[in-house]
Amino acid sequence: MKIGNIELKNNVYMAPMAGVTDLPYRTILHEMGAGLTVTEMVSAKAILYKNKNTEELMMRGGDGAPVAVQLFGSDPEIMSDIAHQIEDRFEIIDVNMGCPVGKIVNNHEGSDLMNHPNLAYEILSRMVDKCHTPITVKFRKGFAKEDDTAVEFALMAEKAGVSAVTVHGRTRSQMYAGRADWDVIRRVKEAVHIPVFGNGDIFEPEDAKRMIDETGCDGVAIARGAQGNPWLIKRTIHYLETGELQEKPDIREVISMIHKHTELMRDIKGDFTTIREMRKHISWYTEGLPNSSRLRAEVNTAGSIEKLYELVDKLLINV
Repeated sequence: MKIGNIELKNNVYMAPMAGVTDLPYRTILHEMGAGLTVTEMVSAKAILYKNKNTEELMMRGGDGAPVAVQLFGSDPEIMSDIAHQIEDRFEIIDVNMGCPVGKIVNNHEGSDLMNHPNLAYEILSRMVDKCHTPITVKFRKGFAKEDDTAVEFALMAEKAGVSAVTVHGRTRSQMYAGRADWDVIRRVKEAVHIPVFGNGDIFEPEDAKRMIDETGCDGVAIARGAQGNPWLIKRTIHYLETGELQEKPDIREVISMIHKHTELMRDIKGDFTTIREMRKHISWYTEGLPNSSRLRAEVNTAGSIEKLYELVDKLLINV
């Protein structure tokens, strides 16, 4: 499928997630076959003021697979200028208009822009006018609990010239609680003529197939379901293409992936940061495995990568 002039090899992509979709994990996701990966969200103002952390967030691998950078901000001039400044580094520029986190919303960014569609239109249209790279936008069902404004927001985004939209079927007030409303994805798809990706509650390959069948969306954006489970990307692509459900990874595969992920992170971030960041990833990778709760407690006190490996490898003892 295509987003603007960018050809994707399939319609399954990994949604941007702060603290998750850094370069090491995106490298793994590309190996799993993701049609597109997206950076952690990056502040346009932080790039403007040359914040030292933004360059790490925008690192990309050398394998040539499509990568989108996700920008957030509320100043149309800054957003469009920064998008133009960095567009040669990425295939797609995505705009975050769905983040529900308080510090983002209170700064009138992320999902708060759903309360200000005129400002959102100015941001998107100016970015489209200034950039050759396709501009996409991710947003929610609405802002307040009772809101259902995604269709109007999607029509606004299409009018602004964006190349695709991703719809999360929860309002900002819901955060990540309750069930995602997939019907709003269907209504957005029926309303616009650009590609629509559905997001929310995809934890198994069958969920992705059901979302596409029920909503008619062009593709799926997988998020929390792939935390500690990059195989979900590969298994979903295979299931959508063949109807065949692949087996889930066994403990040996999980442990091998933890080692691989750790080494990828170590090469980029060094031991100190890797030890601390891999703690949450190991918790996700090992959820539901025998003795995993005890492992998580021990991992949180590990002072070296070698100790992390020693603790993780103990999972094989009872296999």
